[in-house]
Amino acid sequence: MRSARLVGLLPCGLVTAPGKSDPPLRRSLGQHHLRHGESAAPAVDFLDVSGRTVIEIGPGGGVLTRLLLERGASRVLACELDPSWAFALRRRLTDRRVRLAVGDACDLGYERTPVAARIAGNLPYNVATRIVSRVLERAPVGLRAAFLVQREVAERLTAAPGDGAYGALTVLTQARAAARRLAVVMPGSFVPPPAVTSAFVGLKRIESPIAEEEWLDFRALVRTAFSRRRKTLLNNLAAVMDRPAAAAAISDLGLPPKIRAEALGLGRFVELFRVVELLKRI
Repeated sequence: MRSARLVGLLPCGLVTAPGKSDPPLRRSLGQHHLRHGESAAPAVDFLDVSGRTVIEIGPGGGVLTRLLLERGASRVLACELDPSWAFALRRRLTDRRVRLAVGDACDLGYERTPVAARIAGNLPYNVATRIVSRVLERAPVGLRAAFLVQREVAERLTAAPGDGAYGALTVLTQARAAARRLAVVMPGSFVPPPAVTSAFVGLKRIESPIAEEEWLDFRALVRTAFSRRRKTLLNNLAAVMDRPAAAAAISDLGLPPKIRAEALGLGRFVELFRVVELLKRI
């Protein structure tokens, strides 16, 4: 990936000057840096980075960056929100394969990412689901990503119907990616240690059963279905559409009238979406 493509992917300037010293970690940015590369080894194994460009989100102290380079990444484009740490990392890492830029990972042009590239990162807990959703909604089919997130988020991304963690995020993730938990990372593996346990999740972008022009409507339906977990699917749908129509959609699928959203797998949600869209046109 050439520099011009890097600029197109991340609309901000590259960091070329080194910092003078390591800055303090800022809790407001959710900065918890990994201590050792071994913690990230399962994620790098999943990504298979040898000879590939890797987009790294939140490189922090550079532990994951170094491991990516050691495993043979041809180039690492590291996006760091904190300018002081971006400059500090520029001082730490002199490898010419590293390109550092200051910017918000939510603004990355993921749709421009080559399929052969990889995306990795230790994500701040407060924006993790937002970044994961952006990647899955914009990145091309076939691309692989691995993220370090709060274990609770990892469980939601990889849950099965009926699990306590199963919800809208699960369904929307499965509609665009194959997801699996790669490794659990304990608080002591970070500086400073967070109050919760973390986990690496591996994602492989797949062809979605929902067309791009239908995605916003499908996302809205799924979120509505899980909007009040103690309510039945019918009651949740009836809050935003005609109740007889919602009942007819559930009946057409042969589902019990008191079924809850957490009992439906992705395939059933796709069927429900098709029926609801058809009823809208009647």
